[in-house]
Amino acid sequence: MQYLPPWGVLMLDMLLCTIAFWLSVWIGSGIFDYQSIGRAVLPLGYQYLLVMTLQFLAFWAFHSYMGILRYSTFVDTVKILLANTITGLLAVLFNLSVQYLTGSHPLLNTVLAFYVLLAFVLLFCLRVGVKTISEWVQRGAGSPRVLIYGTKYAGVAIADMLRSAGNIPYRPVAFISDNPKRTSYEVAGLPVKMLNDKLFDWMETRGIKHVIVSPLKMKEINPAKDLQVFIDHNICILTTPYFTPVEDTEHIDAQRIGRIDAIRIEDLLERPEININTDNLQQHLHDKVLLISGAAGSIGSELVRQVQLYRPRVTILLDIAESPLHDLSLELKTKYPDARFIAVIADVRNRERLEQVFREMRPDIVYHAAAYKHVPLMEDYPNEAILANVLGTKNMADLAVKYGVQRFVMISTDKAVNPTNIMGASKRIAEIYVQSLFRKLYAKDPDCTKFITTRFGNVLGSNGSVIPYFRKQIAAGGPVTVTHPDIIRYFMTIPEACCLVMEAGTLGKGGEIFVFDMGRPVKILDLARNMIRLAGYQPEVDIPIVFTGLRPGEKLYEELLNQKESTLPTENSKIMIARVREFDFDEVSGQIDTLIATGRQDKPFLTVKQMKQLVPEFISKNSIYEQLD
Repeated sequence: MQYLPPWGVLMLDMLLCTIAFWLSVWIGSGIFDYQSIGRAVLPLGYQYLLVMTLQFLAFWAFHSYMGILRYSTFVDTVKILLANTITGLLAVLFNLSVQYLTGSHPLLNTVLAFYVLLAFVLLFCLRVGVKTISEWVQRGAGSPRVLIYGTKYAGVAIADMLRSAGNIPYRPVAFISDNPKRTSYEVAGLPVKMLNDKLFDWMETRGIKHVIVSPLKMKEINPAKDLQVFIDHNICILTTPYFTPVEDTEHIDAQRIGRIDAIRIEDLLERPEININTDNLQQHLHDKVLLISGAAGSIGSELVRQVQLYRPRVTILLDIAESPLHDLSLELKTKYPDARFIAVIADVRNRERLEQVFREMRPDIVYHAAAYKHVPLMEDYPNEAILANVLGTKNMADLAVKYGVQRFVMISTDKAVNPTNIMGASKRIAEIYVQSLFRKLYAKDPDCTKFITTRFGNVLGSNGSVIPYFRKQIAAGGPVTVTHPDIIRYFMTIPEACCLVMEAGTLGKGGEIFVFDMGRPVKILDLARNMIRLAGYQPEVDIPIVFTGLRPGEKLYEELLNQKESTLPTENSKIMIARVREFDFDEVSGQIDTLIATGRQDKPFLTVKQMKQLVPEFISKNSIYEQLD
C-alpha cells in the first residue's frame, strides 16, 4: 500500500516494454520469414536497445512515470499512449531515413507495430490493475454499498472519489435518476436506477441503506420535499459538502471538504440561494465605520463576517460576553488579516459606556443585534427584558442620533407580532421607540439618522435554538421533547437572515419595518421525527418523543405581521415593508421612560401591566401574567 517512487514506476514500465518487445518479436516470427528481410537488418539485440532508448526518452518527455499508480486517471492513459505513439513514430522515421541512405531496413516495421500496441496494453493494464486492487484493499469487503443520487459530473466525481479514497468506506453500486431515459444507460460503469417504489424494494433485497446526494442534485431539487421519500424508508442520506466550486469561500467549513457526511436537518430546511444587490451594499458599506452590537452572538457574528466582503474601514465588535467576543476576534484576525476590527466590551444598558464608544469611534452605520431572546427566561425576568431590549435599544438609538450615525438597523423578531410573551412584547416596544423617534426627527430634518427595523423568525443553528437542542437529546438516546404536537415555526439560515438584514438596511429610507419571506412554516414534530431518522433511528421505536406542554409565553404559531398590518413590495422579492400603526414619539417616549424606571425597581407585575398598556395586542399565554389581560 506504499507509494511506488517515480524511478520505480519508470523501471516497471521499462520492464513491461521489454516484455512487449520480445512478445512482438515472437508474434512476428510466426507470421513472417525474417531471412527474407535482407542482411542489412540490425540484429535483434541492437533493435531492442534502440527501441528501449527511444521509449525511455518518450517516457522522460511526457513524465508518464510521475503519477501514483493507484490514482491513475484518463490523463495518465493519454500520457502513456502519447509516449508509445511517439516512440513508434521516431522508430519509423529512423527506419525511413536509413532506408533512404542505404536501401535497407534497420528495424522490423512489423515488430514496431506489434510493439506499440502491446506496450500500451501492458502499461494500461498495470495502472488499471493497481488501481482496482488498491480500491478493493482500501475499501474492504465489508464496506457498505451506496447509491448516488445525481448522474451529472458531480455524481460521477463522487463515484470516482469513493473508488479511490481509502478513508471513505463506501462502495458505489448504482446511480439514481429522475429521468427515465437515463435508466437505459450506464454511468461510470454503474447502472442507473429510476427513483420510484421499485427502487426501494430493490435496495431492500440487497441490503442497501445509504444514498449519497450530489451537490448539484441538492441545488436542482427541493431537499425538504424531494428527500423525504428516503427518510420515510429509513435510508441514510449522505452528501459531500463543497464538492463543486463555490464563490463564497469565507463561509466554508474546511473540515467538511472532501468528506462524505450524513445530511443535516439544516440542509433539508435551506431554501434557494438569495440574490442581493451587491453594488448597493458596496456603495453603502465600503470604507464606512460599522458598529455591530451583540457581535459575538449568532446573528451578530455572521453580520461581522458578511460585511467584510464590502471592505468597511473599521468594524466595531460590541458585546458584553467576554469569551465569545475573544474567540470571534481571533477568528477574524485569521480569516481577514487585512481588515480592521475593534473589540469592545460594553453593555448596551450602560449609557455612559456606550457614549464613550460613540464619541471616540464615530460609527457611520449601526447594526443593533444585542438582545435577550429566550422566551421562557424572559417570562421569569420581565424587568431584565425591559432593561436589555428596550433600554438597550433606546440608549443605542439616542446615541446614534447624537453622534450623527447615518443608518441604524435594528434586528427584531416575528414574536413582536401579536406578542404572547415578555420577549416579543419588549421587542415590539423597542420597534415603537425607534420608529416614532425617526418620524419626529424626519419632520425637522430629512437628513437625520435613518432608523430601519427587520423582523424574521427562528434562525437555524443559532445559540439555544431547537435543532442543536434536539441533536443533543438524540445523541443522549432520547427522549426528544416537543412542547405540543401542532406547534409550527418559521426557519431561516443564519447567512440568509444576515444577507436580508444588510439588504434591508440599504433599501430603507427610514421608519420602515421590513419583514422577510420565511417560506413555509415547519411543524416541530415533523422536524423532530426527521432528525431522529437522519441520525439512523426510528422515532417512537428507538428514540421516544415526549410532549411537555407549551412553555410560558409560547404560542402554537408565529406571525410575521399583525392582522391590521399589510405589506408593500420592495425591489427584493424576499423583503417586504410592513405597514404598521404609527405612534407619536412625545407620547410613547414618556410611557417608555416610566416602563424603564419600573423595570429598574424589580416589580415584575407592574412592569408587565405597563407593557400591556403600551402594546394592547400583547395577550399573555400559558403565563402567570394572564390575569393582567
